[in-house]
Amino acid sequence: MVKAMTAKKKEEKEGADGVIARNKKAFHDYQIIDSLEAGIALRGTEVKSCRMHSVSLQDSFAKIENGQVLLYHMNISPYSHGNIFNHAPMRPRVLLLHKKEILKLSQRVREKGYALIPLKVYQTRGKIKLELGTAKGKTFEDKRETLKKRQDDLDVRREVKIR
Repeated sequence: MVKAMTAKKKEEKEGADGVIARNKKAFHDYQIIDSLEAGIALRGTEVKSCRMHSVSLQDSFAKIENGQVLLYHMNISPYSHGNIFNHAPMRPRVLLLHKKEILKLSQRVREKGYALIPLKVYQTRGKIKLELGTAKGKTFEDKRETLKKRQDDLDVRREVKIR
């Protein structure tokens, strides 16, 4: 019973969904069409660094190569107590997906303008997971339109709050 309580406290401390890192810029630069959960093949020191929230998804992307999905430019800082067993911070990492999911993603990526972008890294039941989004790049006009819409929504909420 004591273990269950400490796990619950940890979950509350990390947040409701156990989010380790988010890719906020992805929602600004891309229109997210679809998303799915994938596991990540990590080494021991990488897992420890992830649990310490030493992860950055900035400028990271995924590619399908030889029937595998590889994640590039995800920065996991070296573990402070890792010694000689530490990992390379920017190495390509394999995403763990079913073959049907990989085929579905590859069909979608072949279409013009689509990319695989990691949206967030989170922890569920002791496992480190990644939310991978199929995204289409936004143009400069689309970005301006999104900012305008967000500002209009904010103004409406302020008006409703005042009344």
